[in-house]
Parts: sequence; structure tokens; C-alpha cells
Amino acid sequence: MEFQGRAHRLGDHIDTDLIIAGRYLVTTDPQRLAEHLFEDLDPGLRARIRPGDILVAGENFGQGSSREHAPLAILGAGVRVVVAASFARIFYRNAFNNGLVLLECPEASRSVQDGDELRIVLETGEIRNLTRNEVHRARPIPPFMRQLVEAGGLIPYVQQRLGILR
Repeated sequence: MEFQGRAHRLGDHIDTDLIIAGRYLVTTDPQRLAEHLFEDLDPGLRARIRPGDILVAGENFGQGSSREHAPLAILGAGVRVVVAASFARIFYRNAFNNGLVLLECPEASRSVQDGDELRIVLETGEIRNLTRNEVHRARPIPPFMRQLVEAGGLIPYVQQRLGILR
């Protein structure tokens, strides 16, 4: 599985309230949540994000509450991958359960700049910065987690395994 897109650089300790503010938790519709993605962090950021783009953050991305709305909002904006130096544990699990890829790579987190074009190969963990001609290696994602992503999250994965059609 490969991803390619333009990087949007975020800082350290981006919590779930900055990803999607609590006042918007009245829905779980990814597209409606995406309308307010990062609204309190950078009001213009959502308008710059295009489907297929990649978020790049620093330390402890997704800290804070355990709301699943945060990965849903990111997915609703068409972002399938977040690269960061590290992730909050609960956010990490919620992201994969909803089909959002998270790659831990402190080197890429420090090196990638806003607007860089990235190509990611999930099977190898390779993060290739096409703009800067750099290659970084993320921590490998276990095969089961890759299967969750390929299925679109935990519920579609279980439905496939049980032979239940959506």
C-alpha cells in the first residue's frame, strides 16, 4: 500500500481538542467533522488540505481525550496518513481502528517541511521526501494493523472476516 501527497507541518503536543474542538462532537460524520478540522489551531489550515495530503507532526500527536472524532475528522478531510515523532497511545489505537495510518519517525518529523511532496510505502515504512530527495524509515506497522487500514478500519475488517457485506 502506497500513499503520496503534500505535507502539512504541525507542531508538538497537538491534542484532540486542537484536531477537532469539543463543540463539534455532536456528530460522527467524518465529512461534517472535517469542516472544522484544526479550526482552533489554524483557521486556514483546513482549506489548504486536499485529499491525499499527509500530516506531519512532532511529539505526542493526538494527546488528550480518547474521542474517536479526531481520527474521523482527519479521514473526512481525505488525509489517510499522519507521520509524527510520537503519538498518544489512545489516539494511536483509535486511528488504526478507523483506518487512519500513523507512522512514527522522529527523523522525518524534524526534516519534512510544509509543502514537501512525500511518498510512503506502508509495507516497508519508507518515507521518501520527493522535494528534498531524502529517505526516512518509520517504525514498522505490524501486518494486522496494515490489514485494518486496508479494510478501512476495525468494523469493516471484522465484517469482511465474518462475511458480512456492508
